[in-house]
Amino acid sequence: MNKADAIEKAKKIKYVILDIHGIMTDNTLYYTQEGTKSELFSLHDKLGIRLLTEAGIPVALLTTKISRADEKMGAIYGIPPERLWGQGAKMARVDLFEQETGIKDEEICYAGDEMIDLAVMKRSGLSVAPSDASNEATAIADLVTSKGGGKGVVREAAQFILEAQGKWDKIVEQFK
Repeated sequence: MNKADAIEKAKKIKYVILDIHGIMTDNTLYYTQEGTKSELFSLHDKLGIRLLTEAGIPVALLTTKISRADEKMGAIYGIPPERLWGQGAKMARVDLFEQETGIKDEEICYAGDEMIDLAVMKRSGLSVAPSDASNEATAIADLVTSKGGGKGVVREAAQFILEAQGKWDKIVEQFK
């Protein structure tokens, strides 16, 4: 996919759906001696989600199972619980979402990094993969970010979409 084609696709985006592990995290799990699991999330991605939301583009998270850490991160990042989707059959969840909202494939941006994400990536209007995604995911992605998972993938994708839609300069102005 060339950049001009990806920009045209980004202009149509009305909704962003993100895989969590490998997009918002680097796929590393940390365990304490007591066996408590934790993950690393990027504050750059928090800003990306905020900017998309403020620009009128809602964000949902789609992973096979929503953990307590995912719920906490979703709350911190401003994603309502009804947009935390835990389902192994990811395409089925996207189908249900489209039926409920009337949003079409070409209006969805999906960010994924692994084989479980390929079907949704292929069908989405704009597919995003981090630079350290599987070869299969990067091969079909419309946009491969310069960042790896957990290092600002969402922030980079948000800027790409908002620039394509002509909203970026106005956003930047509010921070000056």
